[in-house]
Amino acid sequence: MAKVLTSRKACTVNPLKMSQPMGGALAFMGVNGCMPLLHGSQGCTSFGLVLFVRHFREAIPLQTTAMSEVATVLGGLENVERAVINIANRAKPEIIGICSTGVTETKGDDVDGFIRLIRARHPELDHVAMVSVSTPDFTGAFQDGWSKTVDRMVEAFVEPPAEGVLRTRKINVLPGCHLTPGDLEELRDVIEAFGLEPHFLPDLSGSLDGHIPDEFTPTTLGGIGLVEIRAMGSALATVAIGEQMRGAAITLEHKTGVPYVVFDRLTGLAPNDDLMAHLSRMSGMPVPSKYRRQRSQLVDAMLDGHFFFGGKKIAIGAEPDLLWSMASCLTEMGSHVTAAVTTTASPVLERLPVDEVLIGDLEDLEDRAATADLLVTHSHGRQAAERLKIPFYRLGLPTFDRLGAAHLVTVGYRGTRDLIFSIGNLFMGDAHEPDPDTWRYCAPQPEQLVQLNGGV
Repeated sequence: MAKVLTSRKACTVNPLKMSQPMGGALAFMGVNGCMPLLHGSQGCTSFGLVLFVRHFREAIPLQTTAMSEVATVLGGLENVERAVINIANRAKPEIIGICSTGVTETKGDDVDGFIRLIRARHPELDHVAMVSVSTPDFTGAFQDGWSKTVDRMVEAFVEPPAEGVLRTRKINVLPGCHLTPGDLEELRDVIEAFGLEPHFLPDLSGSLDGHIPDEFTPTTLGGIGLVEIRAMGSALATVAIGEQMRGAAITLEHKTGVPYVVFDRLTGLAPNDDLMAHLSRMSGMPVPSKYRRQRSQLVDAMLDGHFFFGGKKIAIGAEPDLLWSMASCLTEMGSHVTAAVTTTASPVLERLPVDEVLIGDLEDLEDRAATADLLVTHSHGRQAAERLKIPFYRLGLPTFDRLGAAHLVTVGYRGTRDLIFSIGNLFMGDAHEPDPDTWRYCAPQPEQLVQLNGGV
């Protein structure tokens, strides 16, 4: 069992985490026709916008209530009202998702109350769904904002099934924020191969998968629709991926009676065996031969790769569910996670295969990675890897100095296989062949040098 520590430094140096509002905003971006709105200053929104644009390299829909110092003190009703009206008139969204920030949370703005007042004053906005989420950026992290937002959408929009309605072959999938659009596409293919119909909430594979739309839209241009969200109560079952999604799955079950199962990770051999068995039981179908072959390929990749992973020391900095997924998989390959740093508390942290895990920043990770053979974190860790002179594997958000971050796949048999190849190739590329000066059986020993120099 890992010991969980929290950094007590006076300040954060080279932050590892991103804030709750960013996680909440990204969750809203997985809903079709949505406009995420941050209730706070313009700077809060601009900072997050830059991060998302650099990571996804796409147009990002994100608006702000533009709170000034005076508005913050007096209250933000007027700013929220003006923002909602402008967004409704210009962008014409189906949903406006409002995330609070630190400044408005400190003031204590009642955003749910603001929404009720706005609806009373502006009945012409009745066709626009609105939901608010409390996401203060002075506590928690990106993963917390994402999970809170998904839970809030389930609570606000999902409708209980009518009596007598038969459960369909539809499957609700609640993916954690550590999964990429490419991961969701892979999972969709897997679930559909069993004759089931997956509905992801949120669905970034429809909105931030890098496709070029037929025409510009100021809102999100894909993802799950509001009608589909409301109908999630008629699904056969719910599959939650990541411990962070357990709360939303429980909320959905309490509201609709749809049973759920949580997979804490889908990277590795055993968890994907569990997923295949679960889908086979639900669908009544055997595992397709395609995935039996992919499993065999993964086992072969693990056999080929374990020579290069065995005994390697790895330092990882990531959100809790991503940290758990990577640390578990790499440990199963024979490596040792010697440094683990994360962003926020989670039940999975104590189960990590490490002696201790620190809730801290990238400076903490660099200090603990001095003897590591590999550094794994997002792009802000690249300077640390350069100073430590060790290979660097980019994983997580933001990844802005490489192309294709949104299409990286690390789930399923195929995704795990490709992950092993990618990291294994880093180890192979960093290997140094001995030469006569470095091979200990050829390099002159100190006593030999004394003799060669005439005994001096």
